[in-house]
Amino acid sequence: MFIAIWAQIGWHATLYLAFLQAIPADLYEQATVDGASKFQQFIHITLPQLTPGIVTSTFLLMSGGLKVYDLPYTMTKGGPGYSTYTVTQSIIQQGIGQSQYGIGSALAVLFFIATGIVVFLQMSVSNLISRRFQ
Repeated sequence: MFIAIWAQIGWHATLYLAFLQAIPADLYEQATVDGASKFQQFIHITLPQLTPGIVTSTFLLMSGGLKVYDLPYTMTKGGPGYSTYTVTQSIIQQGIGQSQYGIGSALAVLFFIATGIVVFLQMSVSNLISRRFQ
């Protein structure tokens, strides 16, 4: 887990930095003139402006987490036992490793449907959050 976090932190930090730099400074100046505290500026200016970045970041993390194969396989090969065995490892092992192409294909289709459901739910929640801050 620490390796995955270390590998992704630079990309997501750059993403958030880009969205932070896109926030117009005029909004903060107006809020300061109106007497808003730093916390109020964060809640009412920064967070709503960062919502697209947060949605993008969580989408990338979720999709990357669902399709992870290489890191657990290279570090532990699914062990000890099956504690780090992922769905994608199962698809590849069944479909290619054991030449059970039908089972591998069926697992891949089920994984695709499950991933689609997760993405749909995530996008629905993200749209609700975006509407709240608009």
